[in-house]
Amino acid sequence: MDTEKPESGAATVIIGHKVFPGLEREYEAWQEGVNAAAAGYPGHLGAEISPPTALQPDWVVVYRFDSVAHLQAWLNSATRQNLLDLAREYFDGPATQQYISGGTQPADPLVTVVVTHRVHPSSVDDFLDWQRRMSLEESRFEGFRGTEVFRPIEGLQDEWTTLYRFDNAAHLDAWLTSDRRQEVLAEGRRFSDFKLRTIDNSFGSWFAFEENGREVPPPSETKTAVAVWVGLYPTVVLLTLALHPLGMPLWLGLLVGNLLSSFIMSFVTMPYYVNKLLRRWLRPDPDEARGRTNMIGLGIVAAAMVLWAAFFYVITTQIWTLP
Repeated sequence: MDTEKPESGAATVIIGHKVFPGLEREYEAWQEGVNAAAAGYPGHLGAEISPPTALQPDWVVVYRFDSVAHLQAWLNSATRQNLLDLAREYFDGPATQQYISGGTQPADPLVTVVVTHRVHPSSVDDFLDWQRRMSLEESRFEGFRGTEVFRPIEGLQDEWTTLYRFDNAAHLDAWLTSDRRQEVLAEGRRFSDFKLRTIDNSFGSWFAFEENGREVPPPSETKTAVAVWVGLYPTVVLLTLALHPLGMPLWLGLLVGNLLSSFIMSFVTMPYYVNKLLRRWLRPDPDEARGRTNMIGLGIVAAAMVLWAAFFYVITTQIWTLP
């Protein structure tokens, strides 16, 4: 179980927007433009946008900067305020914002709950004791992966922020709806004024990197799809060639092949081939120009796929012809 974290350099803000139905596409295009503008500000480490899910009804945007000061400079900038003025019609109510200074980013595809509490300065010790009891009870539930508690950030946020992590949504829901959680909440009635947001980080374990202390968000959905394609093509073709001599009927061959490809993709292809091949494209250094990084990354993708296609062409037409 994690304990309270001291503040470190990196600073993160999690922003939630409720968007009017029918305006989702316009909002997403606008938000991509905002994220591009943020990338031009000092200290920018990354930005991510996630659409609503069954766990989270709002659009969620995460900005990460190398310091609180640089994060504040972006949030308070005239550039961002002007962009917000252009998008007033998209939003069904004000945005919600939660800030984190420091912290760790898990390498697993965890589901995270972000909870903020307003705590009177005279009650800080009692609040931390209550949080420890909450974390102790939480750790007894299946799927629990850790808790982090963050102090308020002067000039940005008065609330304390707590992150609870579980391995999947079902285990998280079991904790959130449990009688034991309700009992612990009742023990801390004076801290009952809180806000809760759930964030689901998909494909996390397929894109786990050592970042030397520099935390960056997961790759975009487009990069994820392309990266999976780079790994899936050789995996499926090699499995097809390997299973063909067994003479299984189509329905059984696909059943077995899909099962094997899932394991091979998760434990071999993605971590040892794709992540290493496309590392600088999937998780670029914040100081690198985005256009140059994308050109190099897409060039590597094209070269890899041409080589695989040529290799399999020779194998299946010149060396071994499948019936």
